[in-house]
Amino acid sequence: MSEILKNMIRCKSCGDIIESTSTHDFVQCSCGRVAVDGGLYYLRRTFTESQNDYEELSVFSNN
Repeated sequence: MSEILKNMIRCKSCGDIIESTSTHDFVQCSCGRVAVDGGLYYLRRTFTESQNDYEELSVFSNN
């Protein structure tokens, strides 16, 4: 099972790269289109239009 090392995305609308670093650390981009949550424990994504609103940038261990 892979371990989450970085939990982050890039908003395709405003270009912000946002990262959640701890559980329940809900972080939204500056335009409000996407958000990330979960820190190193789980991946949660929110978006206003579609899943194509963001680019996945998370990093996982090779376990």
